[in-house]
Amino acid sequence: MKHFFTSILIILFMLPFSRLEAQVATIDSPDGKLKLEVYLEEGQPQYTLEYEGKTILEKSPLGVITNEGDFSTNLSYVGHETDQVESSYTLETIKKSSVDYQANQLIASFADQRERGLNIVFQVSNNDVAFRYELPQWGERRACVVEREVTGFKFPEFTTTFLSPMMGAMGAFARTSPSYESGYITDAPVGRPTHGNLGYVFPGLFRIGDDGWALVSETGVSSQYCASHLSDGTKEGLYTVEYPDMRQNNGFGSTGAQIPLPGVTPWRTITVGSDLKPIVETTIPFDVVEPLYEPSTDYQFGRSTWSWIVWQDQSMNWDDQVTYIDLASELGYEYILIDALWDTNIGYERMEDLIKYANSKDVDVFLWYNSNGAFNDAPQGPRNRMNTSIARKEEMKWLQKVGVKGLKVDFFGGDKQETMRLYEDILSDANDYGLMIVFHGCTLPRGWEKMYPNFAGSEAVLASEMLIFSQDVREQEAFYATLHPFIRNSVATMEFGGVLLNKFLNRGNQRGQERLTTNVFQIATGVLFQSPMQMFALTPNNLTDTEGFLIDFMKDIPTTWDETLYVDGYPGKYSVIARRHGDQWYIAGVSALDEPLKLELNLPMVAGENVNIYSDNSNREPLFRNSKIDKNGKVSVTIQPRGGVVINN
Repeated sequence: MKHFFTSILIILFMLPFSRLEAQVATIDSPDGKLKLEVYLEEGQPQYTLEYEGKTILEKSPLGVITNEGDFSTNLSYVGHETDQVESSYTLETIKKSSVDYQANQLIASFADQRERGLNIVFQVSNNDVAFRYELPQWGERRACVVEREVTGFKFPEFTTTFLSPMMGAMGAFARTSPSYESGYITDAPVGRPTHGNLGYVFPGLFRIGDDGWALVSETGVSSQYCASHLSDGTKEGLYTVEYPDMRQNNGFGSTGAQIPLPGVTPWRTITVGSDLKPIVETTIPFDVVEPLYEPSTDYQFGRSTWSWIVWQDQSMNWDDQVTYIDLASELGYEYILIDALWDTNIGYERMEDLIKYANSKDVDVFLWYNSNGAFNDAPQGPRNRMNTSIARKEEMKWLQKVGVKGLKVDFFGGDKQETMRLYEDILSDANDYGLMIVFHGCTLPRGWEKMYPNFAGSEAVLASEMLIFSQDVREQEAFYATLHPFIRNSVATMEFGGVLLNKFLNRGNQRGQERLTTNVFQIATGVLFQSPMQMFALTPNNLTDTEGFLIDFMKDIPTTWDETLYVDGYPGKYSVIARRHGDQWYIAGVSALDEPLKLELNLPMVAGENVNIYSDNSNREPLFRNSKIDKNGKVSVTIQPRGGVVINN
């Protein structure tokens, strides 16, 4: 009998840990408010997340599936380690120039039935979770393909969502989608399907009833991995990580990720708060990544004019570009963007003379390029100069020689690893030649501001060009603007190309595409929408047909920020954000409501100070006044329908 019980004990000891105890590890944030627990149930890793004792995520799946095996089921628990992570960094291209990051780290280790390991690394800071998978070398195996993930986010069933649907592959203009240029579905229940079941782009915002908010995204995507997105959710509240559609980029490239061993996946991030303040102020996309190379020069970010946004293709000629150079000079802007078709309409030789003219006016130049070779049909030139190493370096050598400072590269249309390599190759080569890069028709940047020091911004939003092309977008402009500080612009720079002061969005500013937002709304978006390079949509006529105090404001507006604070708002209704540049504060608000919005704002950053206030009267006409803020920092404002307010000291 004694030997029998001894045998039983040995067998129990040898059984996978998951069969004996479900919870295997736990970790809290430094302030103790955020709690993450790791489980192993029936061989599957899972996790939960609580904030201030309230459930944010119910048991959610973890794991990856590779061409070497399934690391999401039939796993055993090996053990875990804990540590503390601290770092400090400065970065002028994001919402906060100086960041101190502190987190508690948990590394949970698992193994499959062949004793091949998988580590899941969690870093939990105040209001933020970042986690990724670490795949060690398995014997002599030094490479693998991660085919898919089972990573999920299981929200309570009463959660509501604020999500942007993924665009289908090889659609839209010249088969250039997906380009992250779809709208938003807001205040929707979990499980609402998308057309074609394509899922939703990162980031995704979730309201867990009265218990809090969560923003889900990813960061640290380089040439070593594909970008991903969220699946359609289930009615039970589960959203999973999905890899790119095979049809993207004309069917070229894999949908998974080819990685060396040992290797890591990108970070999945979750920002949590009882209100929207942590969502607006988070720096987690940059906290957990590192620069991939040193800057070759001291990159100078700033403001730019560009003719194409309002004057369109017809403005791609010498005379109109001279006019916009003069406009940049008059405004004191640092740059002009010369957009598509310059190669044929102006030519390389005359472009050298045009750049010299711009420089004589203390204006530097960005030039537009088409990214593609064979993965879509976009016809605009220059083409076939950015898609191969030899052509790209030859072009960039010329660009450096003639004094170009940066490029706007367009029409990518995909999230595959192959496409991520193209983004990185363009950025890396551009740095060798001292060039900044702005991407359009592109994916969401995922930590790129820190990873690539010459990265100057990405569109990846339903941006200003669609205001020109679509009545529906014009009607929803205010609605979208109230969303961006809480979602898209919260995790990455957003090169919107806005501040349209023409009443009619055409060259004559007469009849046609009528703008439905106020002028003060427009200047407010110059603060709300954060990007270190801002291609503002001002036109030469604005110098004479727009109120002088608005033009003076636009002459002085900065594009880099030392601090960003949430003030007030609700996604899809209104948004008020404060940003600091040096010792100057800019508080900007916009409303999408149909009735005037009266707010009592708490602005301790300008308490007792004299400020400028830009607002709209009841006729939605701009007003300007000086005022002194009470020592308690309380300010009463009224934002008109589709209007705005700006306060700066």
